[in-house]
This record gives sequence, C-alpha cells and structure tokens, in this order.
Amino acid sequence: MQTAIPPELFVNPDVAEANSILRSCVHCGFCNATCPTYKLLGNELDGPRGRIYLIKEMLEGNESSTKTQLHLDRCLTCRACETACPSGVKYGRLIDIGRQVIEKRTSRSVWQLFLRRILLAILPYPGRFALVLIVGRMVRPLLSLSMQRKIPIKRQKTLSRPHKINVRNMLMLEGCVQSLTAPNINTAAACVLDKLGISLVSASRAGCCGALNQHLVDFDGAHDMMRRNIDAWWPYIEQGTEAIVMTSSGCGLMVKEYAIALKDDPDYAAKAVRISELTRDLSEILNREDLSILAGVGQGVRVAYQAPCTLQHGQKLRGAVEIILQNCGYTVVPVADGDLCCGAAGTYCLLQRKLSYQLLENKLSALQYGVPDVIATANIGCQLHLESGTDLPVRHWIELLQ
Repeated sequence: MQTAIPPELFVNPDVAEANSILRSCVHCGFCNATCPTYKLLGNELDGPRGRIYLIKEMLEGNESSTKTQLHLDRCLTCRACETACPSGVKYGRLIDIGRQVIEKRTSRSVWQLFLRRILLAILPYPGRFALVLIVGRMVRPLLSLSMQRKIPIKRQKTLSRPHKINVRNMLMLEGCVQSLTAPNINTAAACVLDKLGISLVSASRAGCCGALNQHLVDFDGAHDMMRRNIDAWWPYIEQGTEAIVMTSSGCGLMVKEYAIALKDDPDYAAKAVRISELTRDLSEILNREDLSILAGVGQGVRVAYQAPCTLQHGQKLRGAVEIILQNCGYTVVPVADGDLCCGAAGTYCLLQRKLSYQLLENKLSALQYGVPDVIATANIGCQLHLESGTDLPVRHWIELLQ
C-alpha cells in the first residue's frame, strides 16, 4: 500500500513503524473473511482492511472523528487477521498505534471517560477489585438475570500449593483478575508442574501485566506496570530461573511483547527482551515434558475447548492445549469456527456489550453442539465471559489435569 505520511512525522518512531506496517498491506481482503466484527456487521470499516485505511488516512493528516474512533474501538484485537494475512501485516501493533493517535485527537463523551477511568482504577489492582466483587455479590439478587451472570461467582480455594523444593524452578505471574475470580488455576498449575519436578515461585512485587491498561489506551500506565514487573522478576532471572510461566494467555501475550512495548526505553529495553524470551505459556511447558504420569486422568470425559485468540493468533500456539488434553485421556469434541473470538477481549465485553454478547452466543452454540461435559479455556477473561452465558461448567484446562 502506498502512503503519504509527512516525512517530518517520522521523528516519532511509532509513526515510522506504522508507515512500514501500512506499506506491507496489499489490501487483498483475506483478513475480512476471518474478522468477527466484519462477519457480524458487514461494514468494510469494521474489518481489518477498512481500519487499516482509516489509520492510514489519519496519519496522512486527514481529519479524524468520533466515527473513526468507534470503528477502531469495535476492533477486538483478536489478531485472527494476522493469522490469515499472506503478507504478514502486524495489525495488532498497527491498531495500538492508531488508537494512541486518535485518543489524542478526538474527545470522548463524559460517560466514556468516566467508565474507562473507573476500569483503570479498579481492575488492575486486586485489593480494589476485591472490594468491588464483595459489593457486587451482595447486591447480586437485586440485579437483572443478565447482570447477575456477569458478576463472577465466589470460588472456594480447594487446592493447596505443594511445598516440595525441586531442582528446576520457574516464575509465575499470579494475575490481578484471575487471582480473585479463579484462585485454583495457579494452584493447579503448581501442583501439576510439581509432579513433573518443577517448582513455581511468585514474585511478591509483581502485579498486573499491563494488558488492561493497554486495552484502554493508557500506554504510559501499561509501561509503568511492565517496568515494575521486570524489577520484581529480575533478581530471579539473575539467579537462573528457567522460565516465566503464564497461566492466562492474555497475560502471556502481553509479557511476550514487553520487548516491543519498551524497545525505546534506554533503561529497560534490554531487560524487556530477556523477559520476553523467557516467557512461556503453560501449554508450552507441558508439551515439552513427559506427561505419562497424567495419562488417563480424563478418561471418558468430553471437553469442548475454546482456544483464546491471545493463544492461537497472538502467541501462535494453535492446537497446543488440545494435544495435552488428548494425551491425558480427554475426548476433545470438534468446535466449529474455533478461530473466532468469544467476545471477551479484555474490557471489550464491558465497553462493547452488544457485539460482545452476539459473539458469546455464537461461540457457546458452537461449543455446546458436541454435547461436552465441560468447556475448557486458557484465559481468565474468556472463562468468565463464557460461564456468564451457560450452565455447563467452564474451567481452565490445567484444572482438568488434577
């Protein structure tokens, strides 16, 4: 694609990067065929090709508007278009840059600003989020059925962490939302890895990975969280920890991209590269180990697996979890349109509720078609979103290996 971005703007490295990405696009349209919002709305501007054109126009100096902002907001950042693109267009990076630019040029309504600031002030901080959860669960009976289902149920912590010290050790990010809404996930991961001779340790000063802030175009806040996590993890890195294990695929994708996010930070760029190199999704760890000790744990159980976009499109780990479940005895039932997003997409399910619910209905229809006993996923946002629309149990796949 030809571009006409004023050369003087290239002093901004993000603009120069966006120009390079735009020029790699040949406007073939393969991306639209895999885009969930284009499939629902049928509007060219609600598909990757149209959004790429909007970003190009904006960077070239043409006027942007709230309409442009709406089309960029409607993007799930699921990256299915990246999987389909024959030219290797880095759409996820481009949409981040485009959103940064339009956020500075176009104002939002008072309500939108308020809602985004509330989400930024609560979700990444477990202490604050815990208080909101308590209040939400107290008033739950007074709410409509649809609202009741959006408030995560209280899960009792039924597992305890192993205390055995193994020769091999890895770091684990506890997570902000996950630690409160599904406390057994990380414990199950620690128990399973302990059986394989691996100890998981947590750095107490590490917190939210920064993904929530990035979703809400608070890139400065996201970068601050990245730096804090790097500082918390670095002593363990220097001591030779083997890997940083992620049990939530959304967090895993974010941390794997610390090197990109902090590439221009003179104090953290090199460390961020090392952190990204060491980060592994839990499925990557297990697929390299001998799982014979877990053989047969799922005998006779039918599982419908929902592959999060952050795992299959972002991290390019399509099929990784399904292989593990099958090797452990589970029957993984086929799921139609498995490449499409469930509609969770970080804060998307809160900010674009109508589209999110349409995607949720479609996804649950596909997941339940094979009459599974349980639905499994690999991302806490997907898990909470899916269970809000079904009575079937929805679990993180690592919990099924206990």
